[in-house]
Amino acid sequence: MTTPQTLDRAGIARRIPHSGSMCLLDRLEAWDAEAIHCSTASHALPDNPLRTASGLMAPNLVEYAAQAMALHGGVLAPDDAEPSAGFLASARNVRFAVDRFDDVADALQVHAKRLSGDASQVLYEFAVKDAGGRALAEGRAVVVLNTPLPPATPPSTK
Repeated sequence: MTTPQTLDRAGIARRIPHSGSMCLLDRLEAWDAEAIHCSTASHALPDNPLRTASGLMAPNLVEYAAQAMALHGGVLAPDDAEPSAGFLASARNVRFAVDRFDDVADALQVHAKRLSGDASQVLYEFAVKDAGGRALAEGRAVVVLNTPLPPATPPSTK
């Protein structure tokens, strides 16, 4: 994987549709047309928006991976492009090695690799690892791209 451009948290937030504390990634480490590698320590923040009374539960690692996928699309887009909306349509073969991850001491390493796709959907393989390379979560995800949501319809009063 090459590193044509690294980004800090502010640069990441300009390229994904997540802002404020919901932008979970701290640094774009490397990327190319096929894959992306990011890192973050946001899991250690007491005000992490995904934190519950029980801590940060493992299924939230999928959101970290999904943001890396969104960032991959963002860095592949033209520099002046607005972040486009994508929706996580499915997550398959997801395996978690931990129940929670707020107690992971070092920065999380978030990897996503594009396996296939077109203008309407993309299939990624992902892994979120600790600093020692142990996979905390891994799996595959389908992201549906640029699909506007239909307007809300008020419920029928009949």
